[in-house]
Amino acid sequence: MNNSRRQFLKQAGIGLSAAYLVPNFISCQNKAGAISDNPLQNIGVQLYSIRDLMDKDPKGSLEQIAKIGYKHVELYGIDATAKQFWKLPYKELKKILDDNGLKTHSGHYDMSKYLSKAHTDKEDLAVYFDAAKELGQEYVIAPVTPMFDLNALKKDDYLYAAEQLNKAGEQAKKLGLKVAYHNHFWEFRDLGNNTTGEEVMLAFTEPDLVDFELDLFWAEKAGKNPIALFEKFPNRFKLWHVKDMDKTKSNPIEWPKDGKLPIEQIFNDIKYTEVGTGSINFPEIVKERNKAGLKYAFVEQDNIYMPNKMESLKKSYDYVQANLTK
Repeated sequence: MNNSRRQFLKQAGIGLSAAYLVPNFISCQNKAGAISDNPLQNIGVQLYSIRDLMDKDPKGSLEQIAKIGYKHVELYGIDATAKQFWKLPYKELKKILDDNGLKTHSGHYDMSKYLSKAHTDKEDLAVYFDAAKELGQEYVIAPVTPMFDLNALKKDDYLYAAEQLNKAGEQAKKLGLKVAYHNHFWEFRDLGNNTTGEEVMLAFTEPDLVDFELDLFWAEKAGKNPIALFEKFPNRFKLWHVKDMDKTKSNPIEWPKDGKLPIEQIFNDIKYTEVGTGSINFPEIVKERNKAGLKYAFVEQDNIYMPNKMESLKKSYDYVQANLTK
């Protein structure tokens, strides 16, 4: 651990302990394969957005995703025992992606017990790494903190999670992979001494081992300015979830007042919408993509209210191409 991290630990008064995950949360390159200066030109989509369609018809859904124009997809929901996604063996899924000109650079893999100090029955990350390698992915992403008791998460829990992410990152690096962490809003809850769980993990993970996937919706809902995060932690947010907030539910969480509410209650004041129709100022955020270190971006909408979900994803895609690719 370097001196700056020791100092952060001392100032934040960090010690150690833990909490789990609801299935709902487990939840670029151009055609020639070259990295674009603006990854949003080759925007991807997090398939959790259409989880019901993927469960019913993964092949047909991926074909429609490609026809819209998306270039890559972020996976979720691995069946680690059967070694499948949506009842498709890795090789079969990879062929469907290849046939439709789609890549997968990353996936969300449940690490709830791995990141929890309270559990000894950790997930076998080797299974995740094998899947990522076979599918041609670069990132194995922890989609969420341990969610066994979100309201009880303390600094100690985030410090332990950071240590675990570093260990996972070391394993991944040997295989040519990288580990990342995806946030929700509770990581930004004030834990005392002006410290948040997200900052603890950013400060105590090694940049060469662990990257972060910034969910722009959740950061904004937590009252955090993404650009300020890029300035404070440059080059750490290599992946983004581009997700918009309905204007009728755009009030940010007020810390510490709202932070004392049960997290389940905060969810009552959340509503998503298609990218470009909500309250988030994406053009300003995208201007600072290089400061963030952005490499891959994904449209995501946790709940789609339009009757045709593919039409919703097209609406978001069209807005990104028209407004965020310059």
